[in-house]
Amino acid sequence: MTMIFSLFIFIFGLIVGSFLNCIVYRIEQEESFLGGRSKCPKCQHSLGWKDLIPVFSFLFLKGKCHYCREKISWQYPLVELLTAFLFVLILLPEIFIYNPQSIFVFLCLLFISCFLVLIFVYDLKNSLIPDRFIYPAIIISLIYQLFSGGQTFLNLLLAILIGSGLFFFIFLISRGKWIGFGDVTLGLFMGLFLGFPNIIVALFLGVFLGAIIGLGLMFYKKKKLSSEIPFGPFLITGTVISFLFGKQIINWYLNFLI
Repeated sequence: MTMIFSLFIFIFGLIVGSFLNCIVYRIEQEESFLGGRSKCPKCQHSLGWKDLIPVFSFLFLKGKCHYCREKISWQYPLVELLTAFLFVLILLPEIFIYNPQSIFVFLCLLFISCFLVLIFVYDLKNSLIPDRFIYPAIIISLIYQLFSGGQTFLNLLLAILIGSGLFFFIFLISRGKWIGFGDVTLGLFMGLFLGFPNIIVALFLGVFLGAIIGLGLMFYKKKKLSSEIPFGPFLITGTVISFLFGKQIINWYLNFLI
């Protein structure tokens, strides 16, 4: 039964991932994602249903447009697979709890997962976190906490202060040169979603991963010390890891100290 549910959620994630790709592209083009048929970014030819099957169309067409034969970005299948795996990891446990409250928590997690992917991809490509992504994510995270009941008010307030306060301080002292204000609101979202103490794990992992990747890029001369590197993807990665394994990481660390 678990395998059947996992497969169902994975396929559902692939479909949603395809839609998230559409959202990213249309917002980049300043177009509405609520209507209109999907088109090839290169030749603008309308795509048929055979061209839009998540992952499989990309493989069947050998990574090229069916009409103009221009290469299709690897972003499309990778985002679809990323969304599918994220759905399985985050949503699958909620499937087995049958009550109205858990169903609402499940829906909140579904939307939060979508915003995690959107923020990751858009910031990675454009070094920008759109308000239209982050503010709905903050609202849904607040609703999620109200229904999940996993955090006390003080713990949630502390997580918010840590998540947004740290980045707001960095934003102020650097006058926006080191990080953008989008990272401040992202920290608020992280605090609301994760609570305390998981927010600390997420921030540590995000900063650690960002430093490692940044140093690696400079070592291989892909980036310079003055180059801008989007921070959002690292924070999103830390958020996902902390949500899934935050308690285990904290327990391991405390046991290590003892």
